[in-house]
Parts: sequence; structure tokens; C-alpha cells
Amino acid sequence: MTAGFDLQALARQIRDARGLAHKRDIDAVVTRLGLNARNARVPVGDDCAAIPDGDGHLLLAIEGFLDSFVAADPYFAGYCGIMVNLSDVAAMGGRPLAVVDALWSRDDAAADPVLAGLADAAALYGVPIVGGHTNTRAGAGNLAVAMLGRAGPRLLTSFDAAPGDDLVAAIDLRGRFREPHPYWDASTGSPGERLRGDLEVLPALAEAGLARAAKDISMAGVVGTALMLLECSQVGGVIDLDAIPRPEGVPLPRWLPAFPSFGFLLSVRPDGTPAVLARFAERGVAAAKIGTLDTSRVARVRDAAGEQAVVWDFWASPLIGCGRDEDGGIAP
Repeated sequence: MTAGFDLQALARQIRDARGLAHKRDIDAVVTRLGLNARNARVPVGDDCAAIPDGDGHLLLAIEGFLDSFVAADPYFAGYCGIMVNLSDVAAMGGRPLAVVDALWSRDDAAADPVLAGLADAAALYGVPIVGGHTNTRAGAGNLAVAMLGRAGPRLLTSFDAAPGDDLVAAIDLRGRFREPHPYWDASTGSPGERLRGDLEVLPALAEAGLARAAKDISMAGVVGTALMLLECSQVGGVIDLDAIPRPEGVPLPRWLPAFPSFGFLLSVRPDGTPAVLARFAERGVAAAKIGTLDTSRVARVRDAAGEQAVVWDFWASPLIGCGRDEDGGIAP
């Protein structure tokens, strides 16, 4: 419960979190590369690049990992190379086809646990590694992993959330923190059949037309990820902090910036919310309506007493810069 927590302090914590700071870096890159057009056939700023292909779309995702993470937990870094790309593909209503990786390490011994993590996750999730780039004579360890996927004609995007939609969070709470990091690991040690079936919920929702938009919960945390979704769709909204699915015994301030191995936000028409919640419940995944979207272009959080605090005002400042119109301005 939010009782006893300073709501304004929680809002500041979300804004100042390291994971969200990394997302703010996107704005300068988007501007420098001229990628700020929302009116493109498939706008830039989603979890994957979506490339129209026949009667569907090819999906191209890539993730890079901080050298400090690779050094501290090389096996899990390799494992995450598969896992987080799978989430990106699923968040757009797609299924994976293949993976490539780029690995730099000091020597073969340093590369081995990273490769072991990649291989184990690829086998567990049933996606082939088909190539990449390797350098085992580098000065430091670095890793990037890219994934090709495919979706049908109905994409789940970050640009199609609408005022009046419910904001739904679905998070697998059957895990534990990978101490001392803010990573909630509900993947390693779990049955591959279950993990694959859980991911299948997302493309099934897209194909059934039950969700408008989706985004996987990243290192920005639940609310930070919601900010990116709201910005891209040029909407605002209120998030009920007490409604966010949370593991028993985990304090809210620790949970808000956490990165869950399986976690998604979806924008859903209210009449479709019960069916969406039911599909996740069938898989044993905790899911709940955590808020409502509106036309304000201001993101707020709300506590159990109904008090609100502003987390981000998109009229005042962009976050990742992907909510601008083709001319670079913030749309009215």
C-alpha cells in the first residue's frame, strides 16, 4: 500500500531513476538522426523496428548492455541478450525468428559465461542463434544482441494508445531479485514450455484485436515505461500505484524502478480489459488495470487516498522525443 509513503518523493524517485535517465538520452539521438516523424508508415520509437513485409511485418530488435553489467554478471548478461529481445518482439505482437550477437571480451575465458547464457536462453526459448561478431582480444567486455521476428498485419505499437483506454500491467511475480541488482528474475530455472507460452499471449492479443498498444517494462520500471508509451501516443493518464502487481514483501520504492524479466504494459479499450486480464490469469501471470489514459499529456501517479503527483508534463518537456509531429513540434 502507498500509505506511509511520500507521494511527491515517489514521483521524484521515478523521474530521477538511472533507468529513466538512460531513456532520456534517446531524445538527442532521435533529433540528431532526424527520426522524429510520427507520420511515417511505421513510426520510429517502438520496441522494434517494424518493416512491412507481405501480409505482415518483419520486426528487428537490438539490445546493448552496459560493460559494468557484463562484468558483474556475465552469464545473466548473455541470457538477457535473448530474453529482453524476446520481450521487445512480443510487445509488438510478434514471434521470434532468429538471433545474432556481437561480443567483445578480453579472452576466451571471459567470453565463456556470456556465451553460456546466450546458448542456454536460446535453447530454453526455442530461438536459434544464426551468427554475429566476436572479438576475444578487446580491452573490456561488451555485448549487443539483435533479434529478427515476425508479426501479422495487426501490430501492437507505442503510438496507438487512446484517451479513455485502460492501462493494464502484466508481470510475472514468480521470481526473485537477482541481488544486488534491480532485476526481477522470473525466467532462469523456469520451464521453457511455460516461458514460451507466456510470451505467446502477446501476439495472440494482437491477432484478436484485444489491445491497441503495448510496451515491455524496461529498466525505466513500470511507471517510467508508461511515460514512454504515453509520450509516443500523445496522451496523458493517471496510474494507481497500489494497483501495480507487486511481489509480496517487496517495498514499493524498490519495485517501481525494477526490471521484470516478464513485464508488459498494454493500452486496452475498457470493454476488452476483462478478456485481457483473463488471458494472463490463465498463464499464472499477475495482471491488473493500473490506470486510465486521457487527453492531458500529463502523467500522474495516485495513492490509496486519491492524492496525485505529476511525474511528467509532456507539454513542458519531451522524454524520448518520439511524441513529436513531423515538423519536430509537440502536437496540440
